[in-house]
Parts: sequence; structure tokens; C-alpha cells
Amino acid sequence: MNEWKSPESNDVLASAKLGFIGAGVMAEAMIAGLINEKLVEPDQMLVSHPRANRRENLAEGYGVRAVERNQDVALESDILLLTIKPQVLRPVMKQLHGTLAAGQVVLSIIAGASISTLSKGLGHAAVVRVMPNTPAQIGRGMMVWTSTPAVDDVSLDRVRAVLGALGEELWVEDEKYVDMATALSGTGPTYVFLMMEALIDAGVHMGFPRRIAEQIVLQTVAGSVDFAKTSGKHMAELRNMVTSPGGTSAEAIYQMEKGGLRTVYSRAVYAAYQRTRSLAQEDS
Repeated sequence: MNEWKSPESNDVLASAKLGFIGAGVMAEAMIAGLINEKLVEPDQMLVSHPRANRRENLAEGYGVRAVERNQDVALESDILLLTIKPQVLRPVMKQLHGTLAAGQVVLSIIAGASISTLSKGLGHAAVVRVMPNTPAQIGRGMMVWTSTPAVDDVSLDRVRAVLGALGEELWVEDEKYVDMATALSGTGPTYVFLMMEALIDAGVHMGFPRRIAEQIVLQTVAGSVDFAKTSGKHMAELRNMVTSPGGTSAEAIYQMEKGGLRTVYSRAVYAAYQRTRSLAQEDS
């Protein structure tokens, strides 16, 4: 795990200009997180979006500058964040190809878009690829990222500070781990939400009102996660702590194992991983 910590994150980004191409949910989460953590001033951020009403909302809500042309954002940015949908990546790369200076860094959160595709499409060597997940919207995300050798130390520190505003960040040496993270953490909230939905439905089936079942499940999951992080114990050890011989947990686990729950999770994660790799192949 990346152990980078800095008490002077504000200084790291003090003079940095951040440009966002695309102003969707994740871009707004990043902007809000950076402002809330007081890492940058609003006038250090420039955002592009084709719709005037969206630009107005961002400018009024956060004090950032919002423009229509992607090229205008790229021209001013030290870190250029690609926060667009995968289907518009190619026209955006065509717009920006060959326009970026050597000192600029491109940071992409686009699932399935490999560093090779980004570097060739933009004609630029300094590229960071990151896989965030949806809890980043509340500063509790997991960001797994990697970078090309052309990204210098100053830029690496800046990227860490940006991603750290959204939750935990983890740098990995090999890009293949970003693809794996897409299946495990990027898609991970989906697995958790489905599990929670199933537990809530089970509570309703027993007779709980849905709002009560939801409250019980939400706190049970949140408390279990906090307990696991605090304890430092292996998941199996934690499970054994609450599994008495012949008890309710033992019976419940028996049914889950009988139903192949572990296998279902394993197959789901691997299917998501294969899909990530196929998207990258299709893109290239």
C-alpha cells in the first residue's frame, strides 16, 4: 500500500492548475472534495462542459471557472483530469492530440481506457490512470492508480493530494492491477449494495417494516466494516468470533456455503475483470 502522507498537502497544490474535461458526478465529487479539504482555491480549477446550464451550476455552486471548449481547459492545466464517459473519449483525444506541453499530466478515471490508448490518442507521455469508486462522492472512496515514467515526482505528489481528498489512494506499479481494481473496488459497491438489498428483503420477509430492516442492515454493515478495520484480524477469524457451534451464525453460514456464495462472488469479480480487459482491447 502507498504510505505517502504529507502534512503540507495544501502547499503541494498551492500553485497547481486543475482542469476537468467533463463535469459529471465524479468530477463534481472531486471539485467538492478538494474545496472542502481546502487543498485548492476555486479559481485554481477550470471545467469544460457542452451544456450552458451545467456550466452555470458549477460556477455558482463552487466558484470554479466553467467553459465550453475542452481545448481552453487543456491550455491552462497542470493536471488535466479526463472525467468523461468512455464513448466520448476518442473525439476528445482527437481534439487535444499534440496540444499538451511536456510538464502537463493527464489523469484519467475512464474505465477500460489503457495508458497506451490515452498516450497514443493524446500524443502525450505523462499519463496517470486511476480507478475510483462511487463512495469517493462522500470522501470515502478507494482510488487505485498507476502512472507512466514521464510523470515527475512533483506531479506524483500533486496527484496523491488530489486523490487523497476523495478517500484512500493506492499507487500500483503495474497497470494490470488497475484493471483488477476495476473489478474489485470500482465495481465493488455494486456487490455490497446487492448484498445489503438482499438482507433488507430478508428482514421484510420475516416481518420487519422496510424502513426498520434498512436501518438495521445499514448500521450492521457500517459497524462490521469499522470493526474489521480496527481489529486488524483476518476475516475468517472475525467470522469465527461470532460463530458458535450449533448456533444461528453456523446455520446461516452453512446455507450460504451450500448455495455457493463464495463461488458466486468469485465468478462475479472475475467476470467484471474479463469485461474490463475486453473493453480495453476493443478500445485499442
